[in-house]
Amino acid sequence: MYQYTEFDRQFVKLRAEQFRDQLERWERGELTDEQLLPLRLQNGWYIQRYAPMARIAVPYGEISSTQLRMLARIAREYDQPDPALLAQAQATQDALQASQPGATLPAPPLRYGYGHFTTRTNCQFNWIPLSKAAEVMELLASVSMHGIQTSGNDIRNINADAWEGVAQDSVVDCRPFAEITRQWSSLHPEFSYLPRKFKISYNGAVEDRAATGWYDIGLLGVKNAQGEVGFTVKVGGGMGRTPVIGTVVREFLPWNQVLNYIEAIIRVYNAYGRRDNKWKARIKILVKSEGQAFIDAVEKEFNAIVELDGAPHTITQAELDRVSAFFVVPPLKPANRPAQTDTSAPLYQRWLEHNVRGHKLPGMKTVTLSFKRPGFAPGDADADTMEALAHMAELFSAGEARLTHEQNVMLPWVFESDLPAVYEVAHALGLATPNINLLTDVIACPGGDFCSLANARTLHIADHVLQRYQDVNEVLNIGPIDLHMSGCINSCGHHHSGHIGILGVDKDGKEWYQVTLGGADGTTLSGPAIGGKVVGPAFCAAEIPDVLEALLRTYRALRQPGELFIDALRRIGHDPFKAAANAARHPRAEAAAI
Repeated sequence: MYQYTEFDRQFVKLRAEQFRDQLERWERGELTDEQLLPLRLQNGWYIQRYAPMARIAVPYGEISSTQLRMLARIAREYDQPDPALLAQAQATQDALQASQPGATLPAPPLRYGYGHFTTRTNCQFNWIPLSKAAEVMELLASVSMHGIQTSGNDIRNINADAWEGVAQDSVVDCRPFAEITRQWSSLHPEFSYLPRKFKISYNGAVEDRAATGWYDIGLLGVKNAQGEVGFTVKVGGGMGRTPVIGTVVREFLPWNQVLNYIEAIIRVYNAYGRRDNKWKARIKILVKSEGQAFIDAVEKEFNAIVELDGAPHTITQAELDRVSAFFVVPPLKPANRPAQTDTSAPLYQRWLEHNVRGHKLPGMKTVTLSFKRPGFAPGDADADTMEALAHMAELFSAGEARLTHEQNVMLPWVFESDLPAVYEVAHALGLATPNINLLTDVIACPGGDFCSLANARTLHIADHVLQRYQDVNEVLNIGPIDLHMSGCINSCGHHHSGHIGILGVDKDGKEWYQVTLGGADGTTLSGPAIGGKVVGPAFCAAEIPDVLEALLRTYRALRQPGELFIDALRRIGHDPFKAAANAARHPRAEAAAI
């Protein structure tokens, strides 16, 4: 993983000190709430439904055992709500539950003392009071962590495939390019006040595991016929109210021109992107409305940057080498820990098939730990689990783990000989469920339990799925399915890209859910990125389990031998699935909810 420099450490430390000063001025009344707003957003602090939310950056998902232990400490000591606040919040949730008799699902109580791994490979805390924010940021800075580029209308969340640098199908290791982009963009004045938030994703493998088609800028590492490294550039992807797949604007961009070209794109966006309507402010709207004219404008701006400005941001070989040197293969040695695991047991073999992948280095594997467990929201890790995860990383993976955008955690440096011991430890922690890419590997945002933007809760539905489908044989029989849930149209749960998507909507203060079919994120399993299509009017929460069962029943009845859900859906068409979903409605529940 990236080895932080002295400059990195000093920069983060000074940012934490600056934030403390800003908070103290706010507490003294020298800054208003409105004045504090952009300052706290620059550091990843939101005010959510009941309490502040801290969003901590984990660039490219790479996280060390030391950093995991710090997150565990913050979860244990700081993600602790005031008892009166918690009681008030829970009472509000209970009142919402009571207002929908027969139309909702049982909901677990609000939880605290944990971190939440997001689809942007960040870590969020939901209960840290602002009075403790400065202290938390200083603790994070002590391990080179921060909340920079996690919020606000600027470049944020520069993502990359979690398997960069270790994947068997690697074409280009994109991490150095992503890091150069992150360093360059952090203080670039052009990016401090964009029309809307702006996200960039890199993918350097044959398979697109970074959902590049769904990002404002997606960069696919490629090699041309001469073996030269470059990038295919997509612009204008995004979910939200208007889901759009990114448009290819350059088939091959030489690697050294990446920053110049990104600047050209953002200059055009900054000049012509709308600021009068937040729903139409994303670059996807500009690209969609202008088409070829947008591409021409970018090329014109790029030529001006190169020819008139002198290509000031051309990446030199020396700079690439400098940054690449901080992404070193760590010292590797097997744990040689004895294990009692029966390696011939079906459950272990299923784990090998679904949770273990190949590696570019001989004798090594990557292991995905499933953070989709009954009793926990997808992507949630309490303090004890993060401590245990840190220990696992040290024991089996050279002190490194990686967050994935599917809200799981991957160990990138595991010796094949250690797999039985890894399984044994993971199983004891409840992290060895062989469900990666299967139905219960569900993606879900925190939804209405915490988010002030959410129209509806998602976690009680996710909990139902995880409780209902615990039979491994049943889940394996159903086969690979991307089930994604979002609590609002902002699509933090990536519902548009799910084979089955669930979107929370509001109707007169009641929770309803749109169901979509046929979405794809760009992976080999799903095929080229595409948004799912709505099956019909929204459903109440109580209907969603039966709708899901109806969809799966239709698939099992109509599939051909070995045919996956998404392939059957595309072959058969949506109509039989839509009919089955709509036939699963509860007329009495719907009438009571209206």
